[in-house]
Amino acid sequence: MKFISWNVNGIRACAEKGFEESFRQLNADIFCLQETKCQKDQFVIDLPEYHQYWNYARKKGYSGTAVFTKQEPLSVAYGLGIEEHDQEGRVITLEFPEFYFITVYTPNSQDGLKRLAYRMQWEDDFLAYLLRLQEKKPVICCGDMNVAHREIDLKNPKTNRKNAGFTDEERACFSRLLESGFIDTFRYFYPDQEGIYSWWSYRFKAREKNAGWRIDYFITSQALADRLLDAKIHTGIMGSDHCPVELDLA
Repeated sequence: MKFISWNVNGIRACAEKGFEESFRQLNADIFCLQETKCQKDQFVIDLPEYHQYWNYARKKGYSGTAVFTKQEPLSVAYGLGIEEHDQEGRVITLEFPEFYFITVYTPNSQDGLKRLAYRMQWEDDFLAYLLRLQEKKPVICCGDMNVAHREIDLKNPKTNRKNAGFTDEERACFSRLLESGFIDTFRYFYPDQEGIYSWWSYRFKAREKNAGWRIDYFITSQALADRLLDAKIHTGIMGSDHCPVELDLA
């Protein structure tokens, strides 16, 4: 099975930059989007071979997630079931016979770390959510998790040490996630690979210089380790300030 996750930074804008061509080229069994930035009926795409599920933020032009899946899930849930977290369309959970599949757009701590305290509460609640699901069956989770975990996950670790996405607090939360029984699938296959990123600022010709961050992930329960085939980051696919990431599962 082939899974793709992509923060499109506005699906309507991405659609004008070749989204549908990239979507068909990647030909995933499940294709997830984050930061769709649209409301219901603002963007419609005809993909008859896929079941579509969208979670919209209440605030217009903000956040949002979507999942396209060839196999119809047993059930679909939106959000975490916590009112404080479920205003921004950040989570969709699909249940399949063999696993739960979740896409997430983790809140950004923002400039000046204005939202770091909220982010820490989110991290606690999201991990608890994953662990509850994992008690029932294995979990696959993907999305823009807004953290570069290790120094090799971004171009300039020293100058970003206290910036959103590379604070000690955010990195510690990701470590706790892995310690709780989850695998960072890219690092599972490429533990020491440097210079491969999934997001680049639009400023300072960052993508041209490959001054990026790896903040888009596929994580899985340890129980799925023997089914992992490969993890990829499609740095050559344009259309957003992020590129798609992939997980291949037997």
